Amino acid sequence: MNNPIEVGMYGVSQWFLYPVLAAIAILFAYAFIALGGFLWQAWQRSGARRHGSLAGHELLQAHRASPELIQDELEAIAMKRLEFARIATRVAPMLGLVATMIPMGPALKSLADGQLADVSRSLMVAFSAVILALIAAAITYTVVHVRRRWYAVELLAIARGRDAAAQVEPDAAAHANGVRA
Repeated sequence: MNNPIEVGMYGVSQWFLYPVLAAIAILFAYAFIALGGFLWQAWQRSGARRHGSLAGHELLQAHRASPELIQDELEAIAMKRLEFARIATRVAPMLGLVATMIPMGPALKSLADGQLADVSRSLMVAFSAVILALIAAAITYTVVHVRRRWYAVELLAIARGRDAAAQVEPDAAAHANGVRA
């Protein structure tokens, strides 16, 4: 690797290892924060179903607080709520790939030089980073898709003009009256 362009590209790529690892760590932590928020909202929604309240139903609450909101404004609220988790779902695997590839150069160089301890260290970083990134992506993917369904059901209920008790869940009125669906 005597070509200045190759040396330059290698050097620049190595600068990105620590920022990429930091971004993966942040996304990994965010995934568990998002999961906690999702589980809390699911718990609120299950309690709301039993008690006929709107707890955990963000769009229904927004519509009740501001009935003048149109469908597009409610969809914008839903998209804003999902935005960072959707970005994390897509970016985490890409950063995992980057964090896998950056240490591969030094690992291959160490292998050629017969320094197996350095190969092992580089590969450990590479594989650990991609594993954490994929776990973060899987968690945020699940959160996004379930919340997207929740928001779609709420938007349909608002569009149909159901009253608040029936908007919580299709069988909320039956639960409120003690009838099993």
